[in-house]
Amino acid sequence: MRCFKPITMKEPHWHGHVEANLISGAAMTYFFDDREIVVPENRLVIFWAGIPHQLTRVHPTGNGPMQLNNIYVPADAFLFLPHIGQLQASLLSGGMAMLPAPLCTKETIAGWYADYRSNDFERLEVVKMELNAMLRRAQTQEITYLAEPFTRFEKGRILGSAHVHHVVAMVRFILENLSEPMSNADVAAVTGLHENYAATLFSKIMRVPIKRFTIRMRLLRARAQLIENSTAISQIVQNCGFSSVSQFYDHFRQAYGTSPDRLRQHYKNNRI
Repeated sequence: MRCFKPITMKEPHWHGHVEANLISGAAMTYFFDDREIVVPENRLVIFWAGIPHQLTRVHPTGNGPMQLNNIYVPADAFLFLPHIGQLQASLLSGGMAMLPAPLCTKETIAGWYADYRSNDFERLEVVKMELNAMLRRAQTQEITYLAEPFTRFEKGRILGSAHVHHVVAMVRFILENLSEPMSNADVAAVTGLHENYAATLFSKIMRVPIKRFTIRMRLLRARAQLIENSTAISQIVQNCGFSSVSQFYDHFRQAYGTSPDRLRQHYKNNRI
C-alpha cells in the first residue's frame, strides 16, 4: 500500500498486480488501455495493472490536501480470493471497476494503511479478509465500469474453490509463458485434468476461451513493450509468443484498430 500526494506520470507503465486507487481532495485523469478516463474523488477504482496505464492529470476539488491511496495485490493472489469471480474475470478482461461509494472511504483506507504499516501478521490477515468482503459485497450491488471489460462474468454464479484453483493455475501458466508456443493441452496440463474438461472450465469461469485469452494477454504485453521502450517489433513478436510478424500485425489491428508502428509513434508524439 502507498499513500502520497498524487503526481502525474511521464509515460504509461504496467506491472503484474491488481491495483486499487482512491484519491481524496481531487479527481484524476487516467490514460488506460488507449482511452482517457476521469476518476472522481473518493471513489475506489480497481483494475489489472498488466494493462498500460498512466496518471496524466490531477484536478483539485478544493483547498484541502490531495492524497492518492494505492493498494497492490499480486494477480495470482487476487485470483485466489474466494467468491469474486465476476470481478476476477472482468478485470483480467480489461475492465476498470468503480465500486459503490459507501463501500470504501478514505477513512477505510487510512485504517488499512495503519494495519499494513504495523507489520503485524494478524492485522494484515484482517485487511485481506475485509478487502475480500468488500469486493464480495460490491458484486451484490451495481458496479460501474469506467473501462468496459471485453467479456462479462455471469452475475450470481457460484464457483467451487477447486474450480477456481484450476483456472488460477491455468492463468498463471499463461502469464508466465507468453513468450513460448502454447496449446490448450499445454495450459490444461498444469491442472491434471483432461484437456477438454479444463478448457471448458476455463471458458465457464473466465467467459472466454483459452486461446482468445492468451492472445489478449500477448497483445497487452506487446502493447506495453511498444509504449515503454524502442525494442524492435520483430523482437517484441518473439517476446510475446506470436508465430510471425504478420500474425502479430493482424491481431493487433483487430484489437486496437491501428498498426503497432502507428501506436508507438502516437505515444512518442504525446509523451507528457
